[in-house]
Amino acid sequence: MKFGAVPLAEAEGAILAHSIAVAGGVIKKGIWLGPEQIARLAEAGVARITVARLEAGDVGEDCAAARVAAAITGDQVRSADAFTGRVNLFAARDGLVVIDATAAAALNALDEAVTIATLAPFTRVTAGQMVATVKIITFAVAETIVAEAESIAYSAAGGAVLRVAPFQPLRVALILTTVAGSKESVIAKRARVTAERVASLGSVLVGEDPVTHDAAAVTAAIVRAHAAGADCILVFGASAIVDRGDVIPAGLRAAGGEVIHLGMPVDPGNLLMLGRMGGLPVVGVPSCASSPKLNGFDWVLERIAAGLPLGRSEIAAMAVGGLLMEIPSRPQPRQG
Repeated sequence: MKFGAVPLAEAEGAILAHSIAVAGGVIKKGIWLGPEQIARLAEAGVARITVARLEAGDVGEDCAAARVAAAITGDQVRSADAFTGRVNLFAARDGLVVIDATAAAALNALDEAVTIATLAPFTRVTAGQMVATVKIITFAVAETIVAEAESIAYSAAGGAVLRVAPFQPLRVALILTTVAGSKESVIAKRARVTAERVASLGSVLVGEDPVTHDAAAVTAAIVRAHAAGADCILVFGASAIVDRGDVIPAGLRAAGGEVIHLGMPVDPGNLLMLGRMGGLPVVGVPSCASSPKLNGFDWVLERIAAGLPLGRSEIAAMAVGGLLMEIPSRPQPRQG
């Protein structure tokens, strides 16, 4: 592509680089200059203008943006039409944004003319929400660059640079443990807030099972939930889980399940347990989940509802960005 200032008489058929005010309005940048625009510019006294002129092997900005957008778009993502070298991408379903960050970085490093901006990986989105934008900086880019961008995108992990993992409807069982002196209002609030969280993901709470806070009672409750056909089991303890030998982990193991990971590098939400029982996820819910405000439990529940892998490595990776807003109602807020 050739770019620079030329005499107005030589500008026909080129692309106007910068908007110019003329009688009756403005001739906007990016327009292909024809006889009408040249005449209006001449009437305005313009003698030289800055233009871009495509050469053999160049791809116009809209076409280039559309091709790159098509290449990075995966499941449950739709794209808008290209305009001024930009294509916006939107979620087609409620779910989590899944991004191949390595491929996205490689695309942005390919050439300064090609840019892709996305939401952070695993951002929760609703249908219709913008998840990414592709912008071609210059008025055209070489075909070789566009082709290489497509090659990078089509080799992305999981088959796409960007996709949305939609939430699937789950049957969620809730076990609530109590100790002497547990307030009914606290237990009721935990059940209500949990039901609201589950419903917001398109799932349903199929039962609330209050039991005493001891391993044998937790074991029996987990076995009941599993036998009833729950897709996910939540255990909200009256006391926080502080060790693998604690009540809830012990109850899960006695039921035939396993503890995958205890604790998480997300605050609020540190004292969460991730386990499994016969292939079903079992989550020891942290006390901070009594509040409807965002905490680490939300991230875990969202991954489960979206059907995404969730194990020790995924929990560990939540550390970056895992320092969330403080919850005022915490019994021991962070200290300075």
